[in-house]
Amino acid sequence: MRVFGTEMLLVTFIFAVLEIVMFFYQFIHYLSRPQEKQRLYYLILLFLLIVYNITGGLFPDPEIGLPIVAQNSIAYGSGFLMASYFPYYFYKGFDLKRLRFHAIYGVLLFLILPYLIFFVIVYSINNNLDFAVKYGIIAPFFYSIVLLWAILRAIRLKYKGNRSRATFIEVVAVYLAVIPWVMMTVIAYFNLGQLIEVICTNGGFVVITIMFISKSVTQARLEYQQLIDLTINGVRPSAFQDNCTQYKLTNREIEIVQLLRQGSKYQSIGEKLFISELTVKKHVHNVFEKVGVNNKVELIHKMEQ
Repeated sequence: MRVFGTEMLLVTFIFAVLEIVMFFYQFIHYLSRPQEKQRLYYLILLFLLIVYNITGGLFPDPEIGLPIVAQNSIAYGSGFLMASYFPYYFYKGFDLKRLRFHAIYGVLLFLILPYLIFFVIVYSINNNLDFAVKYGIIAPFFYSIVLLWAILRAIRLKYKGNRSRATFIEVVAVYLAVIPWVMMTVIAYFNLGQLIEVICTNGGFVVITIMFISKSVTQARLEYQQLIDLTINGVRPSAFQDNCTQYKLTNREIEIVQLLRQGSKYQSIGEKLFISELTVKKHVHNVFEKVGVNNKVELIHKMEQ
C-alpha cells in the first residue's frame, strides 16, 4: 500500500514518521545537555536514516520534478551515506577504538568511492542503473563482510575479561544492529523491493534505539541516586556542582567522581556507564590533573569543600 499517491510504502511512511518524532524528542534533550556526545552521534544516525527512508521511499518517481538519474543517484547515495556512518557511530559511540581505520578510511575507499564512480559518474554517462548496481556494489559487498568481522573482533577485544550481564547485552545488541545492513548489498543486487529493504534497515535501527533508550534510563536513574547520596552525605549538591564548574569537569567526569564517592571500583564504574575500565582510568587521570590532586581521597575531599 502506497501513501499520498507516491512510490512510498505505508510501512516506510510509518517508520519515517516515528523516526522524525524520535529525532525532535532526542534533539530537545541534546540541547539541554550538549556535552552528551553519544546522543549527538545517535541524532546523526537517526537523521541519516530519516533521509534514507524518505529518498528511498519517494524515488524514483516520474511525477517529481527531478531527472530519474538524479533521483536514483540521491536514493542510492543516502543508503551509501547511512552505511558509511555506521562504523563511525560504533567507533565513537561505543568506544571501539579498533574500528578507527574503517570509520575514517575504510568507508571512503570501499563505500563512498564506488558510489561516486558507478552511481554518479558512470550512471550519469550511460543512464544504465543495472550496470551501476551490478558493478558498483561488488566492493561494498565484500567490504561489508570484512567490516562485520572487524566489528565482532573489536567487540570481543573490548569486552575480553569483562563479561558482566550489562556488557554482554550491549555486545549482542550492537552486533545484531549491524547484521541487517550487511544484507543491503544483496537486497540492492537482486532488487528485492522497498518492503524488505525497509524492514532490514529499520530493524537494525530499532535494536540500536532500544539499547540507547535503555542506557539513557539507566544513566538518569544513576544521576538521581547520586543526587540523593550527595544530600544524605551532607554535601550540598550546589557546592559539588560549583566545584565541577570551577574545575571544568565534563559530564562523564562528574559521573565518575560521583561514583568514586560511593566507593565504586573502576571496573564497576565501567559497567554502570557502559565504558571500558581503561577509559575510566583515563577520565580519572584527567580529573586529577584538573583538580590538582594525586589520589581519590584528596579528590573526594576537595570536591566536597
